[in-house]
Parts: sequence; structure tokens; C-alpha cells
Amino acid sequence: MSNTGVLIMAAGKGTRMKSAHPKVLHDVLDKKLIDYVIENALSYTQNVSVLVSSDEVSEYITNKYPIKILWQREQLGTGHAVKICCEWWSDFKNLIVLNGDVPLMKKSSLKNFIDSSLNYDCVITSFITENPGAYGRIVHESNNIKIVEFKDASDDEKKIKEVNAGCYAFKVKSLEQVINLIDNNNAQGEYYLPDVLKFMNQKNMRVNSFIMPELEMLGVNNQEELTNINLILRDEILKKHLSNGVNILDLNSVYIGSDVEIDPDVKIMPNVQIWGKSKILSGSVIGSGSILKNAVIGHDVNIIAYAVIENSELKNNSKAGPFIYIRENSCLEKNSFAGKFVELKNTIVGENSKVPHLSYMGDAVLGHNVNIGAGSITCNYDGKNKNKTHIGNNCFVGSDTMFIAPVEIGDDSATAAGSVITKDIPVNSLGVARERQININDWSKRKK
Repeated sequence: MSNTGVLIMAAGKGTRMKSAHPKVLHDVLDKKLIDYVIENALSYTQNVSVLVSSDEVSEYITNKYPIKILWQREQLGTGHAVKICCEWWSDFKNLIVLNGDVPLMKKSSLKNFIDSSLNYDCVITSFITENPGAYGRIVHESNNIKIVEFKDASDDEKKIKEVNAGCYAFKVKSLEQVINLIDNNNAQGEYYLPDVLKFMNQKNMRVNSFIMPELEMLGVNNQEELTNINLILRDEILKKHLSNGVNILDLNSVYIGSDVEIDPDVKIMPNVQIWGKSKILSGSVIGSGSILKNAVIGHDVNIIAYAVIENSELKNNSKAGPFIYIRENSCLEKNSFAGKFVELKNTIVGENSKVPHLSYMGDAVLGHNVNIGAGSITCNYDGKNKNKTHIGNNCFVGSDTMFIAPVEIGDDSATAAGSVITKDIPVNSLGVARERQININDWSKRKK
């Protein structure tokens, strides 16, 4: 029997979001709300299930995680949600119930919460707040606790600053004794999970609370709260990188995802976004307006400005931008350069090679010491297949050259400006493929 299972509650409709999409699929930085909670749970155990009520949520999770999907077809409350999953959690010794909209909870905090629950029948998360508002109050009585909803609280109970944060740790054998005792005799006609505490207290079970940091337990109910969560997480991530020696010029305009790795002595200019599994090594500069996603940036790379780099690599001492798009497994090798108004797609630019401006290199391999003239294009798509262009070492490509792939250019070769290259060019050769110029004398006079 596995020891601990984690059930993530993601079946809520999130109507206050005023969105066509379920709440847990809204973005926090470069991930979905639910991603943070799932990744957190998976850091503790692989026994994770998500309770859903939406095909959209189910499809998203199934396509990304090897975990079980459970369904709540009717929205009858949190107690009902846990109860209908009993066939899944009954085989565990311990059950952890997490909300699907708490992206700020740290992995270390989750572990401490679970570890603290091992000697209790039930432990609930709580936090201390100066503004408890309408939260349910945590009332400690001898060896047990109870949750008193705000509307039912006495004046003294309303002064309590420890409030219910909505996550639970249960001993499964204890939960099995009380889960069927809760009823829906309330204004909403729903089965509430906190009601199990009343029955646990009646059976003299051991119940306790675990105080979490308030920020980590913030949930999301509307777009304003979602924006607030984004800003909190962004600031936490930026502070982490600052403390590690990263130079960030403007904390108000830079966004960095939670999985990004950045070495000390990297300089990040204003209005930069860095997402996904990006990694940036020391000495590099990320220029203003640049957006990186799953980009690997070597040492001493200079991204000048307004570069979009996706799923690609820039190796040591390479240079890119401004106004460049590098995508789909492209690579700038050491000391190479791709400049303004250039697009690279699935292309390798060899060491010391240059694509300075106004060019498209798609599905291409450029050797070392290659110079691509302005306006050059690899015509890689024939309407059915993507075809390769191979340009050898020490080649010079004249401006406005069109390569009709598949085509191969030998080492130490060149193309004449304005050529349309449809055949391979041998080593040490010049490819010229353009119409001979014809001058028509007195053409302008005759036209008039």
C-alpha cells in the first residue's frame, strides 16, 4: 500500500473570473495556476490525482502529466468532492487535499505541512492575518480545534487572527469513519469538508492546525486577485535572482518564469521577459524588449535589443539583434552574429559566421566564416516538404540571393548578388543565376 496520496481540487467553475475558461487554467507568469500545485505535489509523491469537472482541464492535465484524473460531475461541495474520490484514496495511509488555486505555496512548506500531520488524524492549514475578514476562524479547544465560519462566530471568535486556509491532511482510516456523516443541511445545500472536524472531535480524534505563511496560501477568485498573484510571484523570482548576483536594471518591467536559471553577472535590461526552461550563463546581456522562451544563452552573449528567441541556443560570445526572431532549434555557434530584421528557423549559424540583416534562414546549416548578404532567403518549403540548405565554410553569399532548397553550397564558394540558386555550387566556385541586363535606349522619351 502506498503511503500518501495527494488530491488536488480543481473542479470549481470559477464564475467570478468572468471567463470562458476554467479558473485553474488561467496564467500565472508562464504557467497555468494548476501547474504550480501539481508540480508542488509531485515533488513530494507520484501518487497525485486531480479532481475536475471540465473537459478542458482534463485534457490539459492529461497531455502534460502522468497522473490520474477524477471527475466531479455535480458541484455539491468540497465534502462531496472528497467523498466521491474514496475509491482512489482508500488505499493510502494518508491523504492530502490541496486547493488547485494556491500557486504560491512552496515545496518546502508543503513537505513541512505533511510531515507535521503524521501524528494526527487531521491537520488543516491555517495562517495568521491582521485582516481575517470573512475567513473561517480556527478555534483551539484543549487538544482539538474547530472551524467557526464568520457568520456563526461570536464577537470574541471574530477577534481570532488564525484562519482556515483550506488544505487538509488526513489519516485515511480516520477520514473513512466520518466522511459519510457530513450532510448538506445548510443554505447552499452543499457538503462541506470542514464539517468532518466536528465528527472527528466527537470521536476524540486528534485534530490540529498548521500555520502557513499568509502569502503562500493566497488563492484566486477573480481577475484582480490573479493579477496580484502574478505580481507577488514575479517579485519573489526577481529578488531571488538579485540575491544570486544577477543585474536587473528595472524591477518594474522585467518578468522571469519560475523555472529560469540565470548565472551571476548577467545583465538584464528593462522590458525583458524570460520564460520556460531558459538558462543564461555569466557575462551575457539581455537587451531591452527581448523575449526568451526555452532559450539557452552561453557566456558573454550580447542580445542587443528586441530579440525573440524560442527553443534555441546562442553559444559563447555570439551576438543577436536588434529586431530578430530565432526559433525552432536554431543555434548561433561561438562568435557568430545574426542582426537586425533577421529570422532564423531550425538553422545553425557556424562559428564566426554572420547573417547581418534583412534575411531569412530556414532549415539551413551555415558553416564557419560565412557571410550572408542582405535580403537573402532560403526557400525551404515547396508546398509539401521542408527542405535543407547547406552552406559550406568560408562562403560569401551576395545580397538578395534566393536558395531554392534542397541545395548545397561547397566550401570557399560564393553567390552573385541577385541570384536564384537552384543547383548545388561546387567547392571554390561562384554561383551566378540571374537574367542578363538589357538597356533600352530612349525608353523614357518614347514612354512620354
